[in-house]
Amino acid sequence: MTGRTPRLGRLRRTVPEGRRGRPAAEGRAAEARGGRPRRRGAQPKVVALGGGMGLSASLAALRRITGDLTAVVTVADDGGSSGRLRDELGVLPPGDLRKALAALCGDDDWGQTWARVIQHRFTSQGDLHDHAVGNLLIVALWEQLGDHVKALDLVGKLLGAHGRVLPMSAVPLELQALVKGHDPARPDCVDTVRGQATVALTRGEVQSVHLVPHDPPAVPEAVEAVLDADWVVLGPGSWFSSVIPHLLVPELLDALTTTKARRVLSLNLAPQPGETAGFSPQRHVEVLGRHAPKLALDVVLADEAAAPDRDVLTEAAKRFGAAVELAPVARGDGTPRHDPELLAAAYDRIFRMHGRIGPWR
Repeated sequence: MTGRTPRLGRLRRTVPEGRRGRPAAEGRAAEARGGRPRRRGAQPKVVALGGGMGLSASLAALRRITGDLTAVVTVADDGGSSGRLRDELGVLPPGDLRKALAALCGDDDWGQTWARVIQHRFTSQGDLHDHAVGNLLIVALWEQLGDHVKALDLVGKLLGAHGRVLPMSAVPLELQALVKGHDPARPDCVDTVRGQATVALTRGEVQSVHLVPHDPPAVPEAVEAVLDADWVVLGPGSWFSSVIPHLLVPELLDALTTTKARRVLSLNLAPQPGETAGFSPQRHVEVLGRHAPKLALDVVLADEAAAPDRDVLTEAAKRFGAAVELAPVARGDGTPRHDPELLAAAYDRIFRMHGRIGPWR
């Protein structure tokens, strides 16, 4: 924990008609599963799912308000340094895992130095060009230890990370999408587009995504973290290539569906050129529902300036049984990037307003 107090942003609440709070007894998920009771004053257990810069933004905010934080990261990246290591060594793509670890580094000199080191990319005319130092470190420890989770835990210990990073699956995954108009010469045709990097940059309209293999095994520690959480945060991030893939891992989806934790869907600040061009906030919610129709949510968080039609977003959230929270969470420089302190304030307010009376309060 950094000890910094997040700036409190305004939070507007829209609760679907007929929504009732859950019994306080449900808040004792660990006890219900036979776990040890939590100590009064302990912090909430939070699990954040995603990948890339969106997950990094969420982690940079969440580490400011809890010391019990786990990131569950997608492993379908096939571009850049990650793609090259994946192709050459047959390993999981380490890039999104590296970004998550960097986001969990503290704001002190130690944390920021290591964050810069693992994010550093070599520039050369040879084979090391564009490889990230953190990618090489993670892969080296995978080969040394033969265990994805132990290696990532060791990197986190070295960095002094304020949380844990886990891959969502222990096998490299290929993302495939059905895209309408991927070929501009055939705007009405639907093609199968393969690879996360290609899907993210398509000029067509993504209809749906799936993983290959279709039923990849989840990392057991990731499933356990979701089941034992007080809060689960999904998003923000590249919607089809970083957020939705977690819902396509059967064991992980089952955990998200059955967990006693409350669930927050954190929306992007703007549509992403390529895979979600032209998407409204409510459309992001709707396509998530098409991929996981049995998933329930408690809160949908959106930046108040990015959700001009609040009533329509509220209707979309009702499909999940969720309340809508609007808060200023964007940086003030006009770019579609989250301010970590404002986002931390929004999460903190949500955890208090929507949480069962938790032992951490």
